[in-house]
Amino acid sequence: MANKFGAGFSYDAFLLAFRIPGVLRTLFAEGALSSAFVPTFAVALASTDRKQAAQLSNLLATALIVVVGPLCLFGVIFAPQLVWILAPGFAAVPGKFELAVRLTRIMLPFLLLVALAAQAMGILNSCDKFGVPALASTFFNIGSVCFGLALGFWLGPYIGITPIEGMAWGVLFGGTLQLLWQIPSLHRLGFTFRPAFNWSHPGLRQIFRLMGPAILGNAAVQINVTVNTNLASRLSDPLRGPDGPVSWLAYAFRFMQLPLGLFGVAFAAALLPSVSRSAALNNFEQFRKTVSRSLGLVFLLTIPSSLGLIALGRPIIGAIFQSGRFDAYDTKQTAVALSCYAVGLLGYAGSKILNPAFYALSDARTPMYISLISVIVNLAVALLLLNVFHFGFAALALSTSSVAIVSSLCLFESLRRKLGGIEGRYLLDRIARITGASLLMTLAVTAASHFLSGFLTSTRISYLTEIAVCLPLGLLVFTLASQLFQINEIQVAARAFSAAFQRSTLGPHARIRS
Repeated sequence: MANKFGAGFSYDAFLLAFRIPGVLRTLFAEGALSSAFVPTFAVALASTDRKQAAQLSNLLATALIVVVGPLCLFGVIFAPQLVWILAPGFAAVPGKFELAVRLTRIMLPFLLLVALAAQAMGILNSCDKFGVPALASTFFNIGSVCFGLALGFWLGPYIGITPIEGMAWGVLFGGTLQLLWQIPSLHRLGFTFRPAFNWSHPGLRQIFRLMGPAILGNAAVQINVTVNTNLASRLSDPLRGPDGPVSWLAYAFRFMQLPLGLFGVAFAAALLPSVSRSAALNNFEQFRKTVSRSLGLVFLLTIPSSLGLIALGRPIIGAIFQSGRFDAYDTKQTAVALSCYAVGLLGYAGSKILNPAFYALSDARTPMYISLISVIVNLAVALLLLNVFHFGFAALALSTSSVAIVSSLCLFESLRRKLGGIEGRYLLDRIARITGASLLMTLAVTAASHFLSGFLTSTRISYLTEIAVCLPLGLLVFTLASQLFQINEIQVAARAFSAAFQRSTLGPHARIRS
C-alpha cells in the first residue's frame, strides 16, 4: 500500500473507509461477540449433546445475518453521513470525500463476513481446533492483497475500476476467504449452517446479555478512534496540505503493534490463568507478586523498545516503507508520529497486564469506568495540543499516548488499593534501573545514527545500513548497561517470554501435554 499509494489522497480515503466497518467490527463482532459467544457455546457443548450446540450456532448465525445484514445496507445508504461524521475535513479536498464514500460502500459488507468468521473461530476453538482459525486472518491478508492487486492494477483498466477501488474490493474478497477457509473444518465437526429462528432461546439471550458490558467496554476505545480520525481529517501539512496526516498516523501506529503484541499481549495471555488461580485460592500475596513481577518484565522489554523506536524510527520506517509513492518526506513525518506513539508504549503494555488482573478478581466495572474516563482525557489533550501548542498531526499521537499512560496509572492505583499494595518500591526500582540502561543505549544509538547520516542519503540502502550498524550497537550497549545497573531479569525475561509465547499460541490441551 505504501509503495502503490504513498501517504495522501487515495490512502487517506481508503483508511477512513476501512475504519468504518473496522470500528463496528471491534465493537460488535470480534470484540463483544467473541467474548459473549465462546463461553456460552462452550457450556452448551459440554452440558448438552452436539445437536443442541449446533442449534445455538445456527440461531446466532441467523441472528447475525438478520441484524448485521440490514446494518450493512443502512451503512451503504447513509455512507455520506458516516464519512462526514468521521472525516468532515475530506470535503475540503475536491474528490476526496466522494472517493471515501465509494470505498465505504464497497467495504461495508465486510462487517457481516467478519462477524460470521468470528463465530466460526469461536466454534472451532471451543472444539479444541486452533490451527485453522489461527490461520484465518492470514488468508484474509493474502486474499485481500492478491485479489486487490489483480483487480485494481491488472484488470482495473479494462473494467473501469481504479487501483484504490480494486484494493477495497480485495478487502471484501479477503473477508470472504477468511470465512470460507473455516467452513470445511466446521462441516467435519458436524456444524452445518441451517437458518433457525428462536429469539427466546436461553443460549441466544445469554449471548446478547453478555454482549452489553463488552460493547460498553469497547465503546470508549472506538470513540477515541472516531475523535482522532475526525480531527486528523481537518489538519493540513505545510508541504502536503490536507493529504498526509491520516496516513502518517496509521503507518506509524502499525509499528507500535509489534512490541505491544509480542510483549504486552503475550504476557497478558500467560498472566490471566496464574492470577485467576491465585484469586480462586485467596492467595493474594502470590497474586501481588505475580502481577508485580509481570509488570517488571514488561518494563524491561517495553522501555528500551520505546526509546529504540524513537531513536531509530526514521531508518526503520524508511527501510520498510520508502519506495514508489512513499518518499523521504513521508518517512520523516511518519517517524515523527511514531516517536509520539512510542511515548505511550509503556502505558499500553501496562494496561494489557493490569486488565486481566481485574478480570481475575471478577471486577469488570473498574476497567470499563477507566476506559470511559479515557474519552475525556483524549479529547482534552488533543484539543490542547492542537489549538494551544499547535503541535499539528503529532498532537493526535501524543493524545493517544497520554490516554495509554493515564489509563495504566489509574488501573495500577485502583488495583493497588484493592490489593493493599503491589510491591510499588520494587517496581519503581526496576523502572529507574531499566530507564538508566535504556538511556545509555539511546545515547549510543543516536550518536551512531547522527554520525552515519553525514555519509548516507535518504535511500532504502542507506536506511538498511544505518539499522545494520545501530541495532547491534544498541543491543550490546543495553546488555552491558544492564550489568552495570544490576538488572538481573534479562534471563528471567527470556524464560518468561518463551513460556508466554507458548501459552498464547498453544491450545489448552496442548499446554497440558507439554
